[in-house]
This record gives sequence, C-alpha cells and structure tokens, in this order.
Amino acid sequence: MTIRRAVALLVVLGLVMGSAITAAVVLTADDSPSATPSTVPTTTPEAGATDAPRPDLAEFYSQELSWDSCGDGNLCSQLTVPLDYADPSGETIEIAVLKVPASDPDDRIGSLVVNPGGPGAPGTDYAANAAQVFRSPVTDVYDVVGFDPRGTGSSDAVDCLTDDELDEYVAEDPDPDTDEEVAQYEHWVDAFGAGCSDRSGDLAAHVSTIEAARDMDVLRAALGESEMTYFGASYGTKLGATYADLFPDRVGRLVLDGAVDLSISSRELSLQQAAGFQTALQAYVQHCVDEGDCFLGDSVDEGLSRIRSFLDDVDEQPLETGSDRLLEVGNAFYGIVLPLYSRDYWTILDQALQTGLDGDGSVLLQLSDLYHSRGPSGYTDNSSEAIYAINCLDDPFAITADEVPANLPDFEEASPTFGTVFAWSMMSCGGIEVESTERARDVRAAGAAPIVVIGTTRDPATPYEWAVNLADQLESGVLISRDGDGHTGYNSGNDCVDEATEAYLIDGAVPEDGLSC
Repeated sequence: MTIRRAVALLVVLGLVMGSAITAAVVLTADDSPSATPSTVPTTTPEAGATDAPRPDLAEFYSQELSWDSCGDGNLCSQLTVPLDYADPSGETIEIAVLKVPASDPDDRIGSLVVNPGGPGAPGTDYAANAAQVFRSPVTDVYDVVGFDPRGTGSSDAVDCLTDDELDEYVAEDPDPDTDEEVAQYEHWVDAFGAGCSDRSGDLAAHVSTIEAARDMDVLRAALGESEMTYFGASYGTKLGATYADLFPDRVGRLVLDGAVDLSISSRELSLQQAAGFQTALQAYVQHCVDEGDCFLGDSVDEGLSRIRSFLDDVDEQPLETGSDRLLEVGNAFYGIVLPLYSRDYWTILDQALQTGLDGDGSVLLQLSDLYHSRGPSGYTDNSSEAIYAINCLDDPFAITADEVPANLPDFEEASPTFGTVFAWSMMSCGGIEVESTERARDVRAAGAAPIVVIGTTRDPATPYEWAVNLADQLESGVLISRDGDGHTGYNSGNDCVDEATEAYLIDGAVPEDGLSC
C-alpha cells in the first residue's frame, strides 16, 4: 500500500458531516498542456555520470531528456529503457518522468529521485505533490524528480482487468466464508493472472523491482548525476534497497521511510502486516474511548467487536450509497483501512463508520475508491493492477484455498479484526502465468555509503520491526525510530525525524544509528 493515498487525503479531504470526497487532480505528462519540446539539462553531467555498467547499455546511459512544461512550473519527459536488460538491443519501453525544479536554484544541490510505494503508485504524482510531501529545506535545494516505474502510471503500463471487472474484484468478500464465495475468490485469482498476460503481453514478465531499479540508474545518468540521491516510502524502500544492492558505488544519500523487510517470507510478511493494521486500529479505537462517549462502545474490545460485526453485516447486506453502486464488504474493508495510514485522518474514519453504522455506505465507498484510484468515470491509474503484477513477479508464492484454514489461527491471533483477510490474500499470486527473468537477490548493498532507514512504532502498513530488520540487513544501514502512529515517519510532525533526515539529505550529516525520536 502506498503513501500516495495518504498524500491524496492530505491534499483533498475536508470532510464535514454529509460532505463528499472529491478526487485529487494531479497534472501528469499525459493530461497536461504541452509546450515546445526543449532539452533542459539539470546540470552539465558530472564526471562519469553517463558511464554505462555494460557496453551494450551505452546508448541508454548517454540519452538526454527532452523536457516539456506540464503545468505549475513542472517539467515532464520520457526515459527510454530496454524491456529486457538481458536483451538491450530488443524492444524498448518508455518511463514517464516529472521534475519539480528547486525553489532556490542558486543553492540547488542536485536531483532527489522519489518513489511513493505501492508498488504501482505513479511517482510523477508524488513529485508533483512535493510541496506537501517534503518540507521547504528539501524543495528549496533539490529538483524533486518522480518517475512512474515500468508497468505503472503514464509509463508503459500493465493492464489486467476491465474497469467493470476491477470494480467486482475490489468489492468481493476479502475473507470468503461460504463455498460460493470461495469459488468466486478462486475465479478472481485466476482471472487476474490470466488477464495480466493476455492484456499486457511481454511487459507482464518485465515489471520486477530489479528491472525498475535498473531503470533508476539509467534515470540517474540522464539527470547527469554521478551518484543517486533518493527518497523512497513504503514499497519505495524495497526499490531503493534493491538499487543500492545493484549499484552500491552509485549510492549517494538514500532515505528509506516506512521500510519493507526483505529478509522474511511472504507468509511472515502478511502475518506481520496483519498485526500492524490491528495495532493501528486498536490505537484508533483507544483514542475514541479516551475522548469519551465513543460511538463504538465504552471499551477497546467493545469497539473492535463492533467494527468486526459491522463488516460481517455488510457482507450479509450491502449498504446503499446514494448512487447506483452499493457498499460491498470489500469496499468497506478498504474504506476502514485507508484512514489508518495517518492519525490525522482518524476523524474521517469516525465519519465513515458513523454513517456506515447508520446504514449509509457513501463515505466508506469514496474512501475505498480513493484507495484504488477510482474516479467518477473509472480508474485514474492502474495501481491496483500494477501492485499485483509487480508483487507476484517478484515473488509468486501462493497457497490454495484448501491450505487457508490451517493458516487462519495464526492470522486471527495476529489480528482478530483483519487477520482472515490477510490469510486469504496469500492465494493472490496463484494465477500468475509469467516468470521473472531476474534472479532474486539477497540484498545487502555491500560497499554502499550510509543509507538512512526510518521506522514508525505503530505503522500499520510497514511494521516498525521491518525498519529495524532492513537497517540491520543493509551493511551501511542507519536506523531512525519515530514513536508515533501512521505510515512513514518523515514530515509527520516529528521535528527530530525531520531535522535528522534533512541534515542528511542537504549536508550529508549521517544521523546516529538508532536515533530515537
């Protein structure tokens, strides 16, 4: 799950009782006004910046980006990369790039490449929102450069389902409890995998994290930077760590915020994420109880039980929303999960649950739509498909429906409210029909410069332990710990985290390993 949705909430939502959620409009290379193309080099390429790691990649590393104005002072371009790095003379694909120039060009340091996570979220949107994502000390001196990783956004993108099919898939019961629902779940597992292959062709086999990290190095060269400066959130930490492992000699200043643990199994990853969301939900309900007159009940246990019962009730009888769409249980689950990404959005979850308990599913449906980038006329990007294609190509681990029941006790212990959803989700990659041409790596980034890893103690999506483990796994990892709620730690209201991160990015001051904020 991506931080981008949390950014969208921050930018867009101004909820009062009875109001509507309006989708954010973010200018990208595809929907922006165009200008006469012009080559606008960020700087004269630094010495050795365009040296290719292999002679057969020289043409990609020597390319110059041609920038177009794309509104709000931003510049957009396209980067050309090989579809298959094992065959660079073969088919190529295009990667969408957006740059927000430094606000203080006289003090400009260089380019800060960013990724919001997902996997599947467009990095161009993330960069376009740089003023909300980063504080002014960073945006003053860095060009913030976002790219849509291969298979996503305005880059050559994977397609797996029609919009109508995706609506059905999202709304489906995420923890089936009848034979009919299990059969339907199995149908979507097969349909998703087959759809990616049928609708995306060769691209479906070439959207791995390793290939996206190779694209990042081509982008670094095209920006004229001899070293990579990077900020990755959520899945973006996996992408950044993979880059560091592939190109340790090109690592400059890397920040990995809301880290993914690359050392544990897919099952353990799902189990720990279930526990993370349970921790976040308990913190939300505890706050409600502590405030007094909590609409969920007089105790945390009572509040959690009411939320679980509400989901069960929606499964039995979907709610009206004031439109031609009903709130199905899948939408209700995503609508509850999204506001857990930031403590600032707990009031939004209050409204969503209060109206839902009163029989109105409109706010929860709008939150679910925001989670999946669904607008009034359909999906605004392919992030809900790309996350499947990328994750399952990286790791095709899957269990069958017959194997799920044996896993349920562990998952229900980790999360009495959401555990069954995460247990069933381990079936998801069972339908994938392609294999990656890249071999899995034991990521260590040996020889890289210091890499800053940030973890938040009650992060729902990327549990704190993951940051501890990733910092330990990377040979040059340096851990910053934020005591707090919500997903990711930078620019979340903690001066200690913000100042340490900015001192590192701007001045190269490496924080003390284990800094506690």
